[in-house]
Amino acid sequence: MKVDRLVLGEFETNCYIARSDDAATDCLIIDTGLDVQALPAFLERHKLTPAAVILTHGHIDHIAGVDALRARFASLAVYIHKLDAELLTDSVGNLSFMTGSDFSTDQADYLVDEPDVIDQADIKLRVIHTPGHTPGGICLYAEQDGVVFVGDTLFADSVGRTDFPGGNMRQLIEGIKQKLLILPDDTVVYPGHGPETTIGREKANNPFLH
Repeated sequence: MKVDRLVLGEFETNCYIARSDDAATDCLIIDTGLDVQALPAFLERHKLTPAAVILTHGHIDHIAGVDALRARFASLAVYIHKLDAELLTDSVGNLSFMTGSDFSTDQADYLVDEPDVIDQADIKLRVIHTPGHTPGGICLYAEQDGVVFVGDTLFADSVGRTDFPGGNMRQLIEGIKQKLLILPDDTVVYPGHGPETTIGREKANNPFLH
């Protein structure tokens, strides 16, 4: 799998563009960031066509680019967990007020839950439900490639915030320990903010998990 990362918007959200290999022109987008200009420009520059956008959760800094992508790519499919689906249409729940905007968008095309497998652009991603940051927070595991996209569930040496509406620290830590730390230690972890890490590194060093 070829993974490119764009750091977008004032909250420095990681947007990932995943392809089956370097030569592929179809791609998946995991989260969109706040900056709605840089992502379409990247896709155009590299002649990439997104088959789907998969949203790890429904907060504004991960969903704000959905409308711009839908306008440009008519066949784009949007995925989100069923418990975060309402955040796409709820400008209060998705925290867009924190950015000084009032953002809402159309409903997702597909609502997912564990253990669904999203099969798009020659990439298979297994949905892992990890509530705690939001009720419908998900991680996306590509077992064949040894990578997992974790949104705001897990970070290098940290974990996601749980002080927003719907947050629950106990749920978050339990989900990480029971569903993520059981993955192979060399699994590459792509978080929603900050640098990539590995399961083994977080298992050994993350102070929130001991």
